[in-house]
Amino acid sequence: MKFIKRMCITAFVGVLPVMMYAKRESTVKPSDRPIFTNVEYSGHDSVFIKNPLGEDEFYNPILQGCYPDPSICRKGNDYYLVCSSFVMVPGAPIFHSKDLVNWQQIGHVLDRPSQLHVTERGTSQGMMAPSISYNPANDTFYMITTVDGNFVVKAKNPAGPWSDPIRLNFRGIDPSIFFDDNGKAYIVHNDAPRNPSWDGHRIIRMWEYDVDKDSLVPGSSRVIVNGGTKFHKKPFWIEAPHIYKRNGKYYLMCAEGGTGDTHSEVVFMSDSVTGPYIEAPSNPILSQRHLNPNRDYKVNWAGHSDVVQGPDGNMYGVFLAIRPNINGRTVTGRETFILPVDWSGKWPVFENGLTPIEPKLKLPAGVVNSRGKDGFLPHGNYGFHDDLSADTLDYRWIGLRKSVLDMAVLTGKGLQFIPNEYNITHNRPLSAAWTRQIHNDFSFSTDMIYKPRNEKDLAGIACIQSNKYNYVFGITRRGKQYFIVLQRTADGVSSVVASSPLDYDGKINLMVSAADDEYHFAYSLDGGVSYVRLGTPQSGDILSTDVAGGFVGNMLGLYSTANNTVLPE
Repeated sequence: MKFIKRMCITAFVGVLPVMMYAKRESTVKPSDRPIFTNVEYSGHDSVFIKNPLGEDEFYNPILQGCYPDPSICRKGNDYYLVCSSFVMVPGAPIFHSKDLVNWQQIGHVLDRPSQLHVTERGTSQGMMAPSISYNPANDTFYMITTVDGNFVVKAKNPAGPWSDPIRLNFRGIDPSIFFDDNGKAYIVHNDAPRNPSWDGHRIIRMWEYDVDKDSLVPGSSRVIVNGGTKFHKKPFWIEAPHIYKRNGKYYLMCAEGGTGDTHSEVVFMSDSVTGPYIEAPSNPILSQRHLNPNRDYKVNWAGHSDVVQGPDGNMYGVFLAIRPNINGRTVTGRETFILPVDWSGKWPVFENGLTPIEPKLKLPAGVVNSRGKDGFLPHGNYGFHDDLSADTLDYRWIGLRKSVLDMAVLTGKGLQFIPNEYNITHNRPLSAAWTRQIHNDFSFSTDMIYKPRNEKDLAGIACIQSNKYNYVFGITRRGKQYFIVLQRTADGVSSVVASSPLDYDGKINLMVSAADDEYHFAYSLDGGVSYVRLGTPQSGDILSTDVAGGFVGNMLGLYSTANNTVLPE
């Protein structure tokens, strides 16, 4: 028996409004549905322990956990940032800041079914690589993204509501919109050439965009980059383009090299928005691919950037990167980082973007780090407590393929789930609430009230990379006996790694924790005073992108199903 003390933690502020969906009838009576309360999360990564902040510092990344493909824009003194969300619902989380250091989540851009339909998609499919822009000519914000094709949504207020999608008829991915000084607008995006010359050969295509009609200008398509930098070396996956205008010149920044360990950011320049564009001799301007793989506090896969002028007049770039754990696993996914950009010369370059990215940065002049107070997102080692008794959900909770509140009810005593016929091995809406794993070393626990009716019922905690890579830890029943079970699914093959009969009164606390790439699963029948571990420590390998594939980080879930296949042994 192992005794674990609960830790004092800081709350993550933000709420998710109740979204209206037509609920599917469930065969599980309300009295047989699981209720979850008192969720606690605590992070304790060594990088933050060994690198305490000074008064003039803040931590990088600025958004910890799976917040990839960041895009940023500015209106006056306000900054807005969006990220990819794949099949997370609601989609496209949006954040606000006055100083690029202290951030608050203000909602989601895609927060209703008419904007986002991903009910049968894998966890790394769905909504990818959004780009947010502000058009001063009509005082309107635009977000363009890819979900079953490309579309634009618009809003006067970035907190919403945003319009329904305006579909645009072009192929490819990673679109962004550039608004020129003369009022004209252009869309640039990744596309496939008609006759690719090598694997990974891509192009950057441009269209003129009619702002009044919200449509492409017919016949305006042109290729502005073919292949990428150093064409003779067959570069691969030029993508994520953004155009900027500075000192009368037009700059095109793109990601190149794929989103793994060869990822980078490159830049081109032209006298005209439509080209021709020439590449910088110093490319790449951001990458970690050439560095010592055994460096301390490793950050890798840096790229997919967007640049903005900061409140101090200097330029800054947000980008995705990863923080591998002790075994090099990518369990927290692609996170949002920031670095200053030196644009004092002809070409921009990320400051320290080609040297090891450090865990701390100096605050811009005049900025104070809130350290997670006053409603701002915390950084470093932090946690949260949520008793799930409010009449709204915190923004941290998302569903997979459908909203949490399409699968559960806020009762005032906790979150009560309506188990459905899908389980974690299905690419279908799951009866669960998920939150991102935001540290390599962490603990996550919850109190659950539940008595399964039979072996088809199960509820508990789950860890998911995809339907083919996950852990399920929960309570089920065989005959008259309750069981606690732990299942590991790797490459689509599920096996019960531990199970034990359980004599309990319907109340249990479940915990998953990780340290040094080992995941531990434990339960408590005395209100969390003491815990019993079930089975041996499990590897984090199947929760890592390098094993499971895809683009997301591990998600921690309050999970239920009426189609359980985790059978006790």
